[in-house]
Formats: sequence, structure tokens, C-alpha cells
Amino acid sequence: MLLNVFSNFLSQTGFAIIDIGQVIMLLISFILLYLAIAKGFEPLLLIPIAFGMLLANLPGADIMKEPVVEIIKDPITGELVSKTKEVGGLLYYLYQGVKLGIYPPLIFLGVGAMTDFGPLIANPKSILLGAAAQFGIFATFLGAIAMDASGLVPFTAQEAASIGIIGGADGPTALYLTSKLAPHLLGPIAVAAYSYMALVPIIQPPIMKALTTKEERAIVMKQLRPVSKLERILFPILVTLAVALILPSATTLIGMLMLGNLFREALIVERLSLTAQNELINIVTIFLGVTVGATANAATFFTIKTLSIIGLGLIAFSIGTASGVLFGKLMSKLSGGKINPLIGAAGVSAVPMAARVAQKVGQEENPRNFLLMHAMGPNVAGVIGSAIAAGMLLNFFS
Repeated sequence: MLLNVFSNFLSQTGFAIIDIGQVIMLLISFILLYLAIAKGFEPLLLIPIAFGMLLANLPGADIMKEPVVEIIKDPITGELVSKTKEVGGLLYYLYQGVKLGIYPPLIFLGVGAMTDFGPLIANPKSILLGAAAQFGIFATFLGAIAMDASGLVPFTAQEAASIGIIGGADGPTALYLTSKLAPHLLGPIAVAAYSYMALVPIIQPPIMKALTTKEERAIVMKQLRPVSKLERILFPILVTLAVALILPSATTLIGMLMLGNLFREALIVERLSLTAQNELINIVTIFLGVTVGATANAATFFTIKTLSIIGLGLIAFSIGTASGVLFGKLMSKLSGGKINPLIGAAGVSAVPMAARVAQKVGQEENPRNFLLMHAMGPNVAGVIGSAIAAGMLLNFFS
């Protein structure tokens, strides 16, 4: 009797039902946790993503399990109603904020409240660098279409658009667009977008160094002009009006980004600004990060389509970085060497990670080089640019 009880207990443990795919995914989650905790690679993003991946691949945990629902006839009204027979896992319900496109605009609200748009206002030319860095989005979109045409991997236009947006290095934008165009790909696209955002300090520097000379990386830029309070207040209002009137499909993301920035710059709603910068974005980041990681389960991760998405996402991000740097080199030549081309890499919209990487690489060549504020201009422009690119793709393919 006791032996049977012990045997039944062992058969119900995770050790009895774990498979090799889950073991591999658990190892990947351990690597990501190591990079986040020991190496400091964007821990705010990588820790919840990696732990969500760990939770989703624990055998028998069912933390992403969908609820079991049955349709029954109401005995009184005779109408068909749904009844939940079995509730879903915790992360399944939290994931609805991703699936319904709720979390991304809230993240944009917090990003707007935390971000100083002054460098972009002071140097409007930096918007060109932000635009150039979006080339990765459209190049990868065409690459996914080409893979479909060649018969390698079948991708629809909507799927290709969702994959391409990874090149903007903007997780919320990628999630928002994918939830509208290809919701069945939310898992792999979310993992790819947020993983590459977190790994910006690893991916970008080799590309930046390969495309620039030591002399270019050592260029010291002049200090930016002061920006008035009136300019700071008018900027989010005017940008919202311009984008919404030209491209209404981008209004949700741009509107929330600019509302957050208006909270910051108006100076009379400090409570709202601080809430958007701290409590709100922190809570949403936890929910989003853990549920994004939880979509990376062994059953869906190890497929040709998913691996192709992750590979194309890396290509998209790399092309975006390279195109920003190359356009920065062009602007440097045209300006007579007054612009450091490294700031072009910040045109991808990983705020403020990409700007910090430009600062770090520049200081490696010249310790007196302070590129952070100059890089924030293209960085902010990249956020706006990726949201506009998402709006264009949504407009074309929805």
C-alpha cells in the first residue's frame, strides 16, 4: 500500500513527465537570468522574461493553461450561455493584456513620461537618423515575403509585417502590431523583440565598430542648445496632431507616448507624471515581461517558423543598427566631421539602451566624448519612427 502511494507520487512529479525540449528551454532561461543578474544586461526586462520562460516550461505547472469553457442553455431564458468548467492558469489571464493590445500603449505612456524630448527638439536633424534606422523593418518585411515566395517558410503579408517590426527594437510596438495583424505569432515575436532589446549591449557594438573608423568614433560633438518650456509643451501636442491627421492608425501609440511626455513637461501634474514613470510602468513591465517569457514554451518554440522569426528578427535589428550608423556617416561627411556617426545606432527605439551604448562605444575611443544627450535625439526619433512604421503597416495590411 505504502509502495503504491509512493509510486503514484513519483509519477505525478515534474521529474516523471519532463521532456528534452523543456530541459533545453529551462537552460535557456537560466542563461538569460545569468546575463540579467550577473552581467546586468537590462535586468528590468530580462529577469521577468527569463523567469516567465522558466515558469512556462516547468512540467505540470500549467501556468499558461487556457480555461475550459462549455456552452449551455439557460434553464430560465433558454439562451445559450458560456460556463467556465475549469479556470485557466494565472499567466493566461495576465497575458490577455498583451493579446488585446492593452499593455503596449500603457508602456508608451510611461516611456513618454520618463523621456526627455529636448535633444530631438534641439537638433531636429536627428529625426533623419531615427528614420534611417527603421530601414531594418522594411528590409526584413521584404525578406519574409521572399522566403514565402521561394517556398522556404510560408509567411503571409500580415505575418511578414509583424516580423519586420522587430527591427525597430521596440517591444511594445511589435506586440501592438502583432496583436492586430498576426495574433497567433505573438509568442515568438514577443520573445524575439524583447530579447533583442535586452541584448542591445551585445548586438550593437560589433556592428558600430565594423562600420566606423577610430577617428569617426572619437568625434566630439558640440553641446546642444537649451530648449524652452514652451517648445517642450507644444512638441507632444503638435506631434500628436500631425501624426494622427496623416496616419490615424498610429494614433494609439503616438498619442499615449505624447500624453506621457506632456505629463512630464507641463509641470503641474507631477502626481500623474510620477505614477506613469514609476508605479504604472513597473507593474505593466512585470506583467508583460513574465507573460512574454511564458509564451516561449518548448511545444511552440522549436518549429521552423518560430526559429525563422527569431533569425529574421536578429537580421532586422542588425540592419536597423547598420542603416542608422551608415546614415550617420553620411551626415558626418556632409557636416564636415561635426556629427559622430555612432549616434545613428541609437535610431533604433530601444530607449535609452541604444543611446547608452553609443555613449559607451564613443568613450572607449575618446574618454572626453559625451554622446549620450546627442544620441537621445535619434533614440527618441526612433520611438516615434517605429510607431509610425507600425501605423503604416497596420494601415496597409489590416
